[in-house]
Formats: sequence, structure tokens, C-alpha cells
Amino acid sequence: MYGYLLPRCGSVADAEDLTAETFMAAVAAQKRPEPPSVSVAWLIGIARHKLVDHWRRGERERRGLAAVGPDQPDDPWEELLDTRAAYAALGRLPGPQRAALALRYLDGLTVAEIADHLGRTVRGTETLLVRARAALRRIYREEAA
Repeated sequence: MYGYLLPRCGSVADAEDLTAETFMAAVAAQKRPEPPSVSVAWLIGIARHKLVDHWRRGERERRGLAAVGPDQPDDPWEELLDTRAAYAALGRLPGPQRAALALRYLDGLTVAEIADHLGRTVRGTETLLVRARAALRRIYREEAA
């Protein structure tokens, strides 16, 4: 599965994550009352679905980061560079901050829903979001300079 996914997603870390997700989904499917028969083609089908989900998440992140970023420049190349810089800045945030921002701005969840997903209190999640936005702005400005 890893060999199938790596050239398609272009990142070792993403390929490893998607491989793990593929096998987790396969195990979950085998626990059903009437499990499907296991074959390489079946596993590749699961991997393909996981890859499509990965691409969709990436596109949602790209659109979301472009939406929360600075005003859209007139030059499309500048827009692309701003989006990449924002995506890179998001990638440098610690996991809980990155997750909170992604759930809020990319998935559109409320603070209460984010708190539930992250296993935190609502007040703690609000604080996390404030700190995450400040850290994202700081990292973005550092990279832009």
C-alpha cells in the first residue's frame, strides 16, 4: 500500500499516514457481520478512497487558508505564494493548535464541537484558538519577511 500511495501523494509522511488509515479501515471492515473478502484489489480500493479524502482535505485547507489570509492580491501568482506561505505556517504550529484551527476554519465547526472533538472544555478551546491564531500570524509574518 505504501508503494501505491507514495508516488500519488508525494510525501513520505502522508504516504505513511494514508497506509495506516487504509489498514485501519480494512480491519474495521473485517469486524462487520459479513466482512468482504480480503484481496490486494480490495485494499487498493480502500487506499484510493483514503487518497481522495486526503486530496479533498488538502483542497479544503487551501481554500480555508486563502479565505482567512490577507486580502486577495491582484496578481494570481502572489495569491498562490500567500496560500503556500499560510499553509506552511499552519504546518509549523503544534498539533493541538493546528487541529483547532483546521476544525474551526476548514471544517467550519463551532467552538463547542471543537472542544468535544479535542476532549477539552469550551473555555480551554477558546483560549487554544486565540493562541493558535496569534501563533499563525506570527509564523506567517516571519516567513513572509
